[in-house]
Amino acid sequence: MNQYAWVDLGDYGIFRKRLLFFWPRFSTNHWQDHGLGLMRTLMHQHGFLSDVLSVKNYRDADDIVQHLLPYNVLLMNVRSYNFHQARDIATRFKHLRPNGKVIVGGMHTIVSLEEMESVEAFDRICVGAGEASIPELLADLDSGPRVIQGKSMASMDDWPAIDRSLWPRPLNTRLPFPLEPAMRGWNPGPVASVMSSRVCPWRCSFCNEASYIKNIQRKSVDKLIDELNQLDRDHGPIGSVVIHDSMFFQQPSWLEEFVDKYPTHANRPWPYWAAARADTIRKWPDLFRRMVMSSHWNIVSIGLESGSDNTLLTLNKECTAADNVFAIRLINEIGDAQEKAGLQPVRLFSNIMWGVPGETREDTFDTIRMVSMIKRPLLSNSLYAPYPGGALGYQIAAEGNSLLSSEGLNRDPASAKTRNIDYRFVKAAMRGRHNAEALRDFGNWLGRIEAQGPLEPLKQFGSAQNLFVFNMRGGRKKVSWGTTREHAVAVLRIRLSERELEEIDLSSAERFSQNRLPEIARQL
Repeated sequence: MNQYAWVDLGDYGIFRKRLLFFWPRFSTNHWQDHGLGLMRTLMHQHGFLSDVLSVKNYRDADDIVQHLLPYNVLLMNVRSYNFHQARDIATRFKHLRPNGKVIVGGMHTIVSLEEMESVEAFDRICVGAGEASIPELLADLDSGPRVIQGKSMASMDDWPAIDRSLWPRPLNTRLPFPLEPAMRGWNPGPVASVMSSRVCPWRCSFCNEASYIKNIQRKSVDKLIDELNQLDRDHGPIGSVVIHDSMFFQQPSWLEEFVDKYPTHANRPWPYWAAARADTIRKWPDLFRRMVMSSHWNIVSIGLESGSDNTLLTLNKECTAADNVFAIRLINEIGDAQEKAGLQPVRLFSNIMWGVPGETREDTFDTIRMVSMIKRPLLSNSLYAPYPGGALGYQIAAEGNSLLSSEGLNRDPASAKTRNIDYRFVKAAMRGRHNAEALRDFGNWLGRIEAQGPLEPLKQFGSAQNLFVFNMRGGRKKVSWGTTREHAVAVLRIRLSERELEEIDLSSAERFSQNRLPEIARQL
């Protein structure tokens, strides 16, 4: 037995055979953690051999902790939604094994370092990317500061290929380890999940991922295809691919190389799921069409979120309803052509966000109208959640309007998470109860969008949305975003009352860089 044990966090028991009798009961929660896989691979390359225990193979915390007691050192990749699980396991482990060590890293170390530091059971905390830090940390585990700043590599080409045999093996043998299960309505399994880039450079207010993780050079096209071919040879045959990039359809020169090479250099051009943005599709429609038609990109994921420009501003999507309409129409058109040619048509997987702060009844209807345009939808509906890390989430929590418990972040997409939202209406809209009412005015909604200008390809992206911080009368701060200070004030007016606006010194706006968001969040 090795002295190091990785703890794979997630939903208790979902890897256990008894929970999975009937198809389809697999979900993305059954997918493996690429961060854990990369870290274990690097550790083993440097001589730090480890075991891995997944909570998904155990009934509850008591069950897994009993199996962790023989180990000297636990390691965990902590995200905001599983922080409380990590804290619980670490605390139980240290109670029974006081001399054991617990090392933690992951996204929650950046978005809520104070919360991580408050857990006495966390002996060492690696903040940020840790792929260039983990061997050094393990080599000198008993000295140095409790909190260290992680270091990333310069390029994803510097990462080793993940040894997928180091992922936790599910007890349920129906899961195609070390490949991953197919999702209902998606492409066939088994699935190979890969990454070509890390970090979305956009600044959506519900995410702000680029505020916390260093953007590094994208994995080369050749290395990505070689990785897939090796997986197919070692563990295949692969049924389809999921490219886990937060934003795949960016950097046109890389995409051009991919569409040139993937159809001929891959063992076979597996159909794949990957993410785009409506504005990048509108900026490069010919390249997008070519990629869908030539490289088997048959599930395009776009976070459309809303059909309302006001809601998109609140979410700082840096996209417009017109961009969304353009992308939907193009995907519909490509799918129609494929269907006419006897091919499987491309489908649009879209995240739709309901119950966004400041959203009116008409804004919700605009979203219903937009969704009605999608011919072949795969929808992921969820209620807005003010998670830590996003500028809007920090602000909603500071205003006392978050319903998320301090003892755990609720990931149920249909549960209420924000105060002052008419959830009875919003949930009825999600279930289609207001479709008829909303669609009676579809023509006027589309007419308003088309009146802004022809729905043609973008010559250039819209102006970047800057982050601003305002002083408040009571000494706290308020954040907003926009192209100018005046625009940032207008964004605040979408969701705040006049009385609330009176508490803000609107002339005090200070522009700040995205990497200062965690610092500013502590002043809200």
